[in-house]
Amino acid sequence: MTGRAQHSQDFNIVIIGQNGRLAYEALLFVASLRAHSPAFTGRLLVAEPQAEAKWSGTDTRLPPHIRDGLEEYGAEIIPFVAHHFGADYPYGNKIEALLAMPKGEPFIFFDTDTLITGEITDIPFNFAKPSASMQREDTWPKQELYGPGYTQTWKSLYDKFGLDFESSLDLTKPDEFWERYLYFNAGWFFYECPQRFGATFLEYALAIRDDAPEELICQPLDPWLDQVALPLVVHALGGGRNTIPHGLLDGEVSCHYRLMPLLYARESDRVVDLLEQVAAPNKLKKRLKQYDPFKRMIYQGRGRKARALFDQNNLPKREAAIRNALKRNGFWLR
Repeated sequence: MTGRAQHSQDFNIVIIGQNGRLAYEALLFVASLRAHSPAFTGRLLVAEPQAEAKWSGTDTRLPPHIRDGLEEYGAEIIPFVAHHFGADYPYGNKIEALLAMPKGEPFIFFDTDTLITGEITDIPFNFAKPSASMQREDTWPKQELYGPGYTQTWKSLYDKFGLDFESSLDLTKPDEFWERYLYFNAGWFFYECPQRFGATFLEYALAIRDDAPEELICQPLDPWLDQVALPLVVHALGGGRNTIPHGLLDGEVSCHYRLMPLLYARESDRVVDLLEQVAAPNKLKKRLKQYDPFKRMIYQGRGRKARALFDQNNLPKREAAIRNALKRNGFWLR
């Protein structure tokens, strides 16, 4: 994008940070944001689950050297308690963390395994109309030979929460084709109030987990629960698909890489170069290299070797095929 847009506005960014992989990803995320979005002046909030309630007995606290690094980049560490998910369902962190965020302040949540690659304040967000990542595959619902189809399965959920199903459909897609139905990756989402979004997200996720419609009786909800509830939340709050222009998030401005071997295997030359530039400064390197996949893939050159296995202009259509090729060749690190 060229030039500063007129729609720049104040908003907060929220990610999860906790001991282990997410700590190092959080530090890399924050460094990439500061490098590529200098105009961002909102609060950068790192939500840290506390070692109590559903995380009791687990060392969740950010390591001191990572905490110091995050604060050097201007991040605020916000503690929260997981009362409902925790170690049983770590993806629930993104749901419960929202309830500890500043009420009434627009926010964007990002999965920690994301790089910011452009100026985020140039995106024309309409925070009153929430949306989420369309970078997804047909991972849910699983289609059983004699089970309910897409329409019956999704409609049962809309009916459960008193939502209008028909208005959620993409009528340019054929009936019983998965893209006809509102479905997101939960790698990013935004709205005008994190607590309202979080309360609705929590209500729907718990109701689906604990009292799902009978149409879901054979459907797996781990790890898909957040992605099952998310489109219902977005729809209930007046949002939908692509309420910001396509190609910015999950494109020019951000990259949800998932795992470092996948980044090297499938992302553009631009993203790989930006990653290595962001990770190069010594103050960051000495911290990030303590996480073995980052040390080996970024700093010891194994990422570039893994990349050479693939033609980025002709990648396998399914992520599973990329993962399998990485595993066969000894490059699968997580």
